[in-house]
Amino acid sequence: MSLENLEVCPLCNGKSFHHHLTCKDFTSTGQVFHVEQCDGCQLLLTNPRPRETDSTSYYKSTQYISHQSKATGIFDHIYLIIRSFTLNWKSRLVNHHGHRKKLLDYGCGTGAFLLHCKEKGFEAVGVEPSEEARSIANASATIAYPSLSGLPVGTYDAITLWHVMEHVYPLTETIQKLKSLLAESGTIFIAVPNWQSPDSMHYQQTWAGYDVPRHIWHFSKSSMTQLLEQHGLRIKNIIPMKLDAYYVSMLSEKYGAGGNLTMVGILRAIVQGLRSNRAARKTTNHSSLIYVVQK
Repeated sequence: MSLENLEVCPLCNGKSFHHHLTCKDFTSTGQVFHVEQCDGCQLLLTNPRPRETDSTSYYKSTQYISHQSKATGIFDHIYLIIRSFTLNWKSRLVNHHGHRKKLLDYGCGTGAFLLHCKEKGFEAVGVEPSEEARSIANASATIAYPSLSGLPVGTYDAITLWHVMEHVYPLTETIQKLKSLLAESGTIFIAVPNWQSPDSMHYQQTWAGYDVPRHIWHFSKSSMTQLLEQHGLRIKNIIPMKLDAYYVSMLSEKYGAGGNLTMVGILRAIVQGLRSNRAARKTTNHSSLIYVVQK
């Protein structure tokens, strides 16, 4: 499968990159990929990367749980337990910002958040490019479309992207489109991994937050701020996802141990999660961050 080399940074139009680190695809193929850093704006990107038309093959794995509806192993069960907790937390977060009406979940996967929001009284729809995941979502009495095309402009009070932006190929075009779909007083919630977090610095090339090649962009607070401001969007708040430090650390321990996670590895992950969250208190450089964004 051929790869493409990105020669221009989508954030600053820079053409100069340097090597940051090398990562392995631990989920699907075992291939090795390079993560580079733009010399102009410091955005990290997987480069070279799969062509967008080939990228779907890297999601066809039972280990890629966000596109599955059933758990097949211990990590799947942990993920589903955490997801059950965070569904309530996320919907409360949206409610807290006063948006109980029309909601669009971009990259809705199998529709768990959509279904939860519908049960909470939201008028919620989703967008999911994966046909397999989308069919599961639509079978659960939710509505998921294959793309943003044709959705009504200026309609949605809340638009959510839960660990989606790092996957999106047409980055700037997608942000501009989402902005056009947002109601004038609406809010966008963007959750992404933070490569400047303490757990990322600790695990380096085995940090699960890199998740190459599915993650083609790797954001820091500064690069995400620059990206959003370029599109006339302002960050109202940055909220840490503290549970991610533990789950990502467990996956990172598993990857570092060649796919076998021992009880010692689990304990190390818990300790690292604690350390990561504690170290991030003053800087808000947690493992994953939610950017609360408005026009």
